[in-house]
Amino acid sequence: MQAMIPFPDFSPELFSISVFGFDLALRWYALAYIAGILIAWRLGVIALRNTKLWANDTPPMSQQHLEDLLTWIILGVILGGRLGFILFYQPVYYLQNPAEILMVWQGGMAFHGGLLGVVIASWIFAVRYAIPKLSLADLVAHAVPPGLLLGRLANFINAELWGRPTEAPWGVAFPSPYAQDCPDIAGICARHPSQLYEAVLEGLLLGALLLWLAYRRGAFKTPGRIVGTFLTGYGLARFIVEFFRQPDAQFVSVGNPLGLAWHMGGYGLTMGQLLSLPMITLGLWFIWRSSQKAAT
Repeated sequence: MQAMIPFPDFSPELFSISVFGFDLALRWYALAYIAGILIAWRLGVIALRNTKLWANDTPPMSQQHLEDLLTWIILGVILGGRLGFILFYQPVYYLQNPAEILMVWQGGMAFHGGLLGVVIASWIFAVRYAIPKLSLADLVAHAVPPGLLLGRLANFINAELWGRPTEAPWGVAFPSPYAQDCPDIAGICARHPSQLYEAVLEGLLLGALLLWLAYRRGAFKTPGRIVGTFLTGYGLARFIVEFFRQPDAQFVSVGNPLGLAWHMGGYGLTMGQLLSLPMITLGLWFIWRSSQKAAT
């Protein structure tokens, strides 16, 4: 009998109340977003207060700027995440069902789209208030991993975005009938807990690395190094975990069981991997550029 871990008896809702016939619920995923944003704000405040972290002991912006930026980032995450999911993963479906574009409560957010939304919002904010763009990017990037950690844990609690079938003893038997739809497996189907892989790589380890660079290696003094490390680290982590994640259903077909968005001769890349390659490339360029400036 295969060793596996039964899925814990988690509810996706922290609590639920009924008001005038409407059911209102606080879900773990929503709580992860809220907590992630609050933690990011607090990390930003701490970094700005510690003036010795910055070149010439001068932070790139005030705490009031940071509070204003928070609103821009929230809008960037929501709009970018939603539009990214629509454009990258299901453009045809939403063209046929445009009324569902605004139904974010039904799910459908893409990290790469949310990241792009944050980049655009932060860029506009930096230009508007004459804030050094790379220093602003470093400040934002070093505060992102806690939100990623909490978000992936919420994905696990929701029993969503699970991985491919596995015989590893740490495989998890997710309760969803779709998770148990494993044609080549008789009986209970265990899957990689890929949400936890991402929580550790993208959230815990990457977050620890960025804090170490910021507080132990003086990386804020060389603008671009932290954001470059974040982009490279996240891109590599996501690229690796994609080998264990269940492929996106819209890309799966009889001739493409691995759900590759681009493939040739049986080999290829998933959409997550395709979107991660530009991140890795851009991140390495930022790291190289910051190193060149530090050497001059």
